[in-house]
Formats: sequence, structure tokens, C-alpha cells
Amino acid sequence: MVFIPTFFFVSVTPGMCMTLALSLGMTVGVRRALWMMLGELAGVGLVACLAVIGVATLMLKYPLLFLLLKYGGGLYLAYLGIQLWRSKGKLALSPVDLGPRHIPASTLVSQGFVTAIANPKGWAFFIALLPPFIDSQAPLAGQLIGLVAIILTLEFICLLLYASGGRTLSRVLLQKGKVRLMNRIAGSLMLGVALWLALG
Repeated sequence: MVFIPTFFFVSVTPGMCMTLALSLGMTVGVRRALWMMLGELAGVGLVACLAVIGVATLMLKYPLLFLLLKYGGGLYLAYLGIQLWRSKGKLALSPVDLGPRHIPASTLVSQGFVTAIANPKGWAFFIALLPPFIDSQAPLAGQLIGLVAIILTLEFICLLLYASGGRTLSRVLLQKGKVRLMNRIAGSLMLGVALWLALG
């Protein structure tokens, strides 16, 4: 009764992963953005499990690897954002070819995965909110599987909502011939995610 609305509210709130879904919905379309969602869901599931079993404590003691991942992912997303702003790169739309960008699925999966696991707020959220829903007297594995399955379902629904919203926005802009503006909006969103990673 409490778990589902709590985690849905947190998932649907705008954040790094939802902003990335919105941006990719605009530039590559919802179907291609599903690859990013696959990576993001894998990352969220991993973070949730590690937070519950206590690995997060080790990461706080040895943060160098986490920082490298965080800043490396941020720099890559910033690069993509700048390319979009300049209407260049694989994600950008051109007035000549307005079809969805066909970037490799592996690139989209890695974008989603890195964004999910390099998000400090995601770690803090799971460390703070997930353990209270765990019954210490019952077997951990079954509880964790059930809770993570619910979290991933809610997260996937929210990612789809954001990606669909981005796709709708792109159609409106493209009908008005605002291709450059759409690239800049998507680029700004991508840069926002990169800054979130770097400063979060």
C-alpha cells in the first residue's frame, strides 16, 4: 500500500534518467529509446540490489572508481549534447532526413546503464527508502526480487511516458519546421543530464 505510490512518485519525478528518456524520445524515437531503457533498468536493478546488501558502504569508502564512472559518463553525455546543439552527430536531426537516428543499440544501452549507476541521488534514494521495506525476519532473496520487480515496472512506465512526451514534442516542432530548435532543446536536456552527473 505504501511501497508502490512512494516509488512511483520518485520514479515519475523529473531526474537524470527521465530527462535522458525525454531527449532520446525526441531524437531517436520511442522504439529506439527502448534500448536506453533496457540499460537504465539494468542499472537501477543493480543499484537497488547493491544498496540493500550493503555494497554501497564499500563504494562510499572507495569512491575513486565511482567518480571515474560518474565523470566519464557526464563528459560523454555533454559531448552528445554539444553535438546536438550544433545539429551534428548521430543523434541530431537534419532538415533533409527527418527519420529517427540509427545509433547502435549498444551505445543506447550503455548510456542508460551509466546514467543509472552513476547517479548519486539514485544510490542515496535506494539506501534511504528500500531497507525499511525489507523484513529482516524473512528470507532476503524473495523479498528483494519482488521489490525490485515492482521498482523496475514503475520505472519502465515512467520512462515510456517521458520518451513518448519527447516524441510528441518533436512531431510538433518538425511540423513547424523547427528542426534546429528541436536539436537545441534535446541538446540542452542532454547537457543538463551531464551537469547533473558532474555536480550531483
